Amino acid sequence: MALTQRLEFRQSQSLVMTPQLMQAIKLLQLSNLDLTTFVEEELERNPLLERANDEAGSGEAPAEAGQFSDGDEGGSQGDDGFGGSAEGFEPGQEEWMSKDLGTRAEIEQTLDTGLDNVFSEEPAEAAARNAQDAAPTTYTEWGGGASGDEDYNLEAFVAAEMTLSDHLAEQLSVAFTAPAQRMIGQYLIDLVDEAGYLPPDLGQAAERLGASQADVEGVLAVLQKFDPPGVCARNLSECLAIQLRELDRYDPAMQALVEHLDLLAKRDIASLRKLCGVDDEDIADMIGEIRRLNPKPGMKFGSARLQTMVPDVYVRPGPDGGWHVELNSDTLPRVLVNQTYYSELSKKIGKDGDKSYFTDALQNATWLVRALDQRARTILKVATEIVRQQDGFFTHGVAHLRPLNLKAVADAIQMHESTVSRVTANKYMATNRGTFELKYFFTASIASADGGEAHSAEAVRHHIKQLIDSEDPAAILSDDTIVERLRGSGIDIARRTVAKYREAMRIPSSVQRRRDKQSALGNVLSTAMSDRSRNTEPA
Repeated sequence: MALTQRLEFRQSQSLVMTPQLMQAIKLLQLSNLDLTTFVEEELERNPLLERANDEAGSGEAPAEAGQFSDGDEGGSQGDDGFGGSAEGFEPGQEEWMSKDLGTRAEIEQTLDTGLDNVFSEEPAEAAARNAQDAAPTTYTEWGGGASGDEDYNLEAFVAAEMTLSDHLAEQLSVAFTAPAQRMIGQYLIDLVDEAGYLPPDLGQAAERLGASQADVEGVLAVLQKFDPPGVCARNLSECLAIQLRELDRYDPAMQALVEHLDLLAKRDIASLRKLCGVDDEDIADMIGEIRRLNPKPGMKFGSARLQTMVPDVYVRPGPDGGWHVELNSDTLPRVLVNQTYYSELSKKIGKDGDKSYFTDALQNATWLVRALDQRARTILKVATEIVRQQDGFFTHGVAHLRPLNLKAVADAIQMHESTVSRVTANKYMATNRGTFELKYFFTASIASADGGEAHSAEAVRHHIKQLIDSEDPAAILSDDTIVERLRGSGIDIARRTVAKYREAMRIPSSVQRRRDKQSALGNVLSTAMSDRSRNTEPA
């Protein structure tokens, strides 16, 4: 087969990811906080962008600036450069200003003194000195208050929260004087998590610091006496033991209880009573003391500041019985393209590089405004379709939540599934039943036992929780019993699925629930018996 060269024409279509398209996709999946940050950066970078709420201020500025401008608009100007200068003076003043004062000698003869005595210094220097010597007349001028400032922000003066690391570091500087011990202590403090715990194995700490294990243990023993009690523990038992020693309640019986917390979690009171060597009343008091301790002593110190969840969409009942969906205008950045500024610049710019820069800035600003508008329209369209699909949830509750996937919404609004996925990411909807993430309404489907309409996985979880909450303490429902009752309600589900949903909702097993409810029932009966015996005692 011979090799030859030839020219061919081929026509094909391909999707090109332009920078503008990539920007629109990026904006679509940003949360309202991230979007605000992005827009603020663009406002600083692009001189042709401006906030829409500044439009009123920018509209008033030309009217005021017209009095001090160089143009002819807004009235005539005098030769002194001040627009409308003749309107601010009385006729006598105009006559005095237009009068010729004569030469220097004539002026000095008229004033009967030299001009150096009359105008001893420049007016600007005198005004500057007077302003400097003048004492502030208001509290705001002293810099201590800003009650008259509209931009005054009280939160800017709030003191920062004390973190657990800072609190421990302050105590460390007092507890140790040797530099080596302070270095070991600071290294251990840096390992403490936000709950106040250290890693279980500190062997690597000694190797990394080049210190002996005994030195590390000695510093750790001092750190565990720091405030708050229980801090710098390596496990829950050690944390509770430190707090009990602080309260002088760490006796042998309490030590046996702390070392067998797994039995306490299983509600195996009989085994605990045997290990501790106490009776029922004493073991109940000991368990009560354990419950009053703090298992996470470091959580009372500030860590990361929580951000308030702001909904992107509001859903309200409509007057016609339907639902009214609207965007939260507070989360939508309002930016405009300053076409007037660009027109003025295009007339004065002469360099090609400057023209290219401002042309690109205009194009980027226009694309950003369009992308923000398209983002808002897409969010509203997706939210409206979600509300239409999940009408039963908004009307009757979570039990009527329907199974829904991205493809159903995408086909309904004629968009791609990836677009719907980006829209539902980090977006929240405020409804009459609470605030939910948009992804909450997309749940898997569980087949119906009678071949009818499928059930939503979230609705099935709600049904399982209702069954467990209403169960009789004398007849705890096992997972098999829950499966039978769900199938009686028309839900075809496997036992392992019930166990998975139950564990996801942090509901214990039937054995653990039986122990918990029997223990709670026993506590109620013992309290009632003690109250009855107290009431029957002779006065």
